[in-house]
Amino acid sequence: MKKGLLTLFLSLSTLVAFSQDVNSKKTIFSAEQFPVFPKCENLQSKELEKCFYNEVQDFVFQNFVVPENLVQNKFKGNVKVLFEVDKNGVFKVIYVNAVDDALIKETKRVFAKFPNIKPSTYNGNPTFSQYNVTIAIPLKSIEQLASEALVVAESTKAIPKQLTELDSIVYEKFNNPQYNSHLNVPFSHSYYAHFDPAMNQVGANNHTASKPYTYVEVAKYYNLAAENEKIKKKASGWWARKLWNENLVEIQGEDYWFVLNPIFDLQVGTASGKNQVDTFINTRGINLSGGLGPKLNFTTTIYESQGRFADYYNRYAESIRPAGGNPAIIPGIGIAKDFKTDAYDIPSADANLTFAPAKFVDLQLGYGRNFIGDGYRSIFESDGASPYPYFKINTNFWKIKYTNTYMWLKDVRPEVTLERTYATKYMANHYLSLNVTNRWNLGLFESVIWTDTNNRGFDVHFVNPIIFYRTVEFTSSARTGNAVLGLSSKFKWNNNVTFYGQFLLDEFSLGEVKNESNSWKNKFAYQLGVKYFNAFKVDNLLLQFEFNHVRPYVYSHSVPITNYGHNNQNIGHPWGGNFQELLVIGRYHKGRLYADAKITIGTKGLDYDTTQNTFNYGGNIYKDYDVNRPYDSGVKVGQGNKTNIFITDLQAGYLVNPMTNMKLFGSFIYRNFNPNQNTATVFNESTTWFSLGIRSDVFNWYFDY
Repeated sequence: MKKGLLTLFLSLSTLVAFSQDVNSKKTIFSAEQFPVFPKCENLQSKELEKCFYNEVQDFVFQNFVVPENLVQNKFKGNVKVLFEVDKNGVFKVIYVNAVDDALIKETKRVFAKFPNIKPSTYNGNPTFSQYNVTIAIPLKSIEQLASEALVVAESTKAIPKQLTELDSIVYEKFNNPQYNSHLNVPFSHSYYAHFDPAMNQVGANNHTASKPYTYVEVAKYYNLAAENEKIKKKASGWWARKLWNENLVEIQGEDYWFVLNPIFDLQVGTASGKNQVDTFINTRGINLSGGLGPKLNFTTTIYESQGRFADYYNRYAESIRPAGGNPAIIPGIGIAKDFKTDAYDIPSADANLTFAPAKFVDLQLGYGRNFIGDGYRSIFESDGASPYPYFKINTNFWKIKYTNTYMWLKDVRPEVTLERTYATKYMANHYLSLNVTNRWNLGLFESVIWTDTNNRGFDVHFVNPIIFYRTVEFTSSARTGNAVLGLSSKFKWNNNVTFYGQFLLDEFSLGEVKNESNSWKNKFAYQLGVKYFNAFKVDNLLLQFEFNHVRPYVYSHSVPITNYGHNNQNIGHPWGGNFQELLVIGRYHKGRLYADAKITIGTKGLDYDTTQNTFNYGGNIYKDYDVNRPYDSGVKVGQGNKTNIFITDLQAGYLVNPMTNMKLFGSFIYRNFNPNQNTATVFNESTTWFSLGIRSDVFNWYFDY
């Protein structure tokens, strides 16, 4: 029993390790003064303590004999000794703990040889004191231990005490938490067609016009993880899994997750037209997405791109070039720089930070594009313009979704550029979506654009999300802003057929309507469309028909900087004003195979822009509608240089990786552009454009100009 208690006591004591640290020691019985060896005379306090232990160590080193069998076996270990120096200065071993009896015997022999020394004193009187030491095998001299202690001390100064926080982090199996997050689903018409039928079921209390959707909105009706599992390839190797099925990097822990993926858009092709062009797109990017807790999500993508496009597209991109010498603006992407002699360098980025503080609300701070509508086009807010900074509030409760978006836009024309700085403009809009019945949805839209005139800045009048913008703009800005109103509707005939439409009112004169004069003031636009899901009972076949009609001068303003534009592109329909178009779209997918087809038949009135005819016919939204307007009445769509447009766009391919929507594809575009009169910039032209490539389909390319 006594031996067991002593063993426990020694285990809990702080020991002197002769082989490791000469300062690591413990006095069991505290005396006024340490015992004194002859060499330690006249020393006090810490110096006396150090000398005592050094002398004990040196005596053990000089006299201890390690048993031969342990030496031959290169034994390494410790002998723990509890000893006493009594009031007569005699060393007495109380307990020895060692793995070998020979070591115990040798320890007792050595301590019995210690000479008598001056004992400890307490209140000036001799007394006993107890100490414990550890004898490390192999033995080391005091000089060796001192040298090792110095090395340890120096390394301790240079290297802080090692922490194990990183090693204690627990990782979980990645189970695609993004599919139930508040992160935006990358908006691609082709990709959204996968879950469009599920989102448009009769009785579903969702709101499909406000895009991009969040994953949590889609998850209620469509299980992305399960659908991806159906097409998952058997792949055991790391590279194979990452190529066909997984994110490149995926990390999940307790209440957090991250994914990192490369983004590619690599295309080569050839296009006829006015000039034969070998086309290419070379986009490399990186996307980082993640979630911190259930309420905070983020994503950011950085792209580095070079490209050369079909001749008609290059000419359009150069026609909207900004001030300052850059050669072009690539529609939907941004300002381009020269690349070599006949191509463009197009850096771009997008990002989104979403915070959902409550069940009914999520807040988004982003740099990107937004879309409002159920069609291929939107006459309210489209994703055809360059990315821009925005702040969005989504409020979703009962039968209502209320979307407020505040945007920071740019006018990059030379007329408003000052000291190489583009002019800033602001846009605020809100969209109220109400599910009136199980089948019928009604939406109300309002938007206002204003500038920084008189240091107006971001006008706090429009910060209140529940407000009538048109009235506020009238009372706060002496009519310098531009407000528009809109109405949308969707009706689900059944689970397979959905009708949708939009009506935009830019400016309206009831008196002129009654006079049937087709006044230029009657600036409105409308959209009518229908979607047929699982058409003709073919699973995953979507057919869509859409008609868009936009009267002259819609989206424009008497002060062009307050038009409905950003970076020389329209925030609404990409064609601007004074046109109508019919779209016929088919989309089909099965497993990893897919095919998309789109036919566009349009009529647009263009300006002649010649010395003989400088009239503004209402198609260019960057012209003042009060200057060079040819008619005040009798204004009709197609006035000016009436141009017929026919575009066929076919694409088919194979889905390589569903996590990044990476597709291997081939595409064919045929475009016929036929104006009534050829000018220097507008002329009859037919283009065929073939392309092959691989791309991450995470945003919409629009080539139908």
